[in-house]
Amino acid sequence: MLGGLVGVTVLTAVLSGWLGVRLSERRADEQRRQDVLAAARQSALNFTSLDYRHYGRDSGNVLKDATGDFKKQFAAQTAELTKLVARNKSVSEGQVLEAGIVRSDDHAARVLVVADSKVTNTAVPEGQARTYRLQLDLVRQGGRWLTSGVEFVG
Repeated sequence: MLGGLVGVTVLTAVLSGWLGVRLSERRADEQRRQDVLAAARQSALNFTSLDYRHYGRDSGNVLKDATGDFKKQFAAQTAELTKLVARNKSVSEGQVLEAGIVRSDDHAARVLVVADSKVTNTAVPEGQARTYRLQLDLVRQGGRWLTSGVEFVG
């Protein structure tokens, strides 16, 4: 009888430990998912919200959440884009409508984002609505999710 009680106790302890580990993994996965979505939403919002009156700040917001080739390409285009948005008096007010993770692990993620923006400029002073479908690739660096690629899709 004592052997059976010890066996049940050991089995209960093992099962409790296993369930604890699974619960901890699920929490970590959910936290990663939330962090990835928050980073992708912010990156898409920064990318679709630009104002010629403070383009330096706005482009800086894109760059602070960027890395790799995307950061290099965007930084290389910033001077030309600054001139272009100033000349056209461009203002884009973005809004993220939906975001969903295509795939993710502890180091990288791909997120699809749908965003709207109202764009005004010298050619369309009353404004024009635009919808963007973006594929964002993110990587985890220094404890943060950074955008390593942006592609317009669909």
